[in-house]
Amino acid sequence: MKTARRQSYGVKSAPYAFLLPGIVLFALFFALPIGYAVYLSFRKAHVSGLGLGSGARKEVWAGLENYTNAVSDSELLHGALRVLGYGCIVVPVMLGLALLFALMLDADKVRFTPFTRLAIFLPYAIPGVVAALLWGFLYLPDVSPFYWILDKLGMPQPDLLDGGPLYLALSNIAVWGGTGFNMIVIYTALQSIPAEVYEAAKLDGATPLQIALKIKIPMVAPSLVLTFFFSIIATLQVFNEPTTLKPLTNSVSTTWSPLMKVYQDAFGNGDIYSAAAQAVIIAFATLVLSFGFLRAANRRSKQEEGAR
Repeated sequence: MKTARRQSYGVKSAPYAFLLPGIVLFALFFALPIGYAVYLSFRKAHVSGLGLGSGARKEVWAGLENYTNAVSDSELLHGALRVLGYGCIVVPVMLGLALLFALMLDADKVRFTPFTRLAIFLPYAIPGVVAALLWGFLYLPDVSPFYWILDKLGMPQPDLLDGGPLYLALSNIAVWGGTGFNMIVIYTALQSIPAEVYEAAKLDGATPLQIALKIKIPMVAPSLVLTFFFSIIATLQVFNEPTTLKPLTNSVSTTWSPLMKVYQDAFGNGDIYSAAAQAVIIAFATLVLSFGFLRAANRRSKQEEGAR
């Protein structure tokens, strides 16, 4: 009887034993840092006197002071607006190209599909910092081969690292690196569509364009929602590209994006408490936008299912 109970207990506890390493890693490297950041966001440094000697600098309770300062910080707001403009370029262009490439690879008469798929995906495998350095080299008028070609042809040489073109330069790096990943997600969803659906559409006289617009795209809508969701999060967290290009131009400030502002306050100004509050606000804004979008997408899906 006792042996049976022990075996039953072992079977019931086995899943938790397999989950334990993941739970420990999640707690140490995800939950714990988030909790510590939230804790720091409610603290501040209090300096007494000249700040000299032991005990002159203490960590005290700040309440919502760091949050009110962050919300009223014009640099953080301007950074958010810059990222909004950046995202309006990156997200539609990247997802549009990803969908186009996926539909082209899924077409019937396509040669060298494995090679083409790998070539489109390959930029995603390059680290963001390396990609930004490569494109930064191509953007510099003094060393870029493209500027040399334009000069020989007598054509104007735009400065892509200054003013409005800077948004296009940064967006190009993100689109170049992220299109392949989104294309693979959409292409995998296309491959899971039963071939009988296409055969029925062809028997009804549907053209390849009609099949793509009326069958393929609606059936991969969940994958489009997923890629859009990931793209929004990546856009709000843009950091590598502007930080890497900053030494190449004066148009990129140390607070160009919200995450760059957090980094500057934490490690440049030494104010980790204000930086923690800003990081919590950015994380909360990302959560709200993501949750709101997913809820709207689920509501629309339910409405379409009800209409059917």
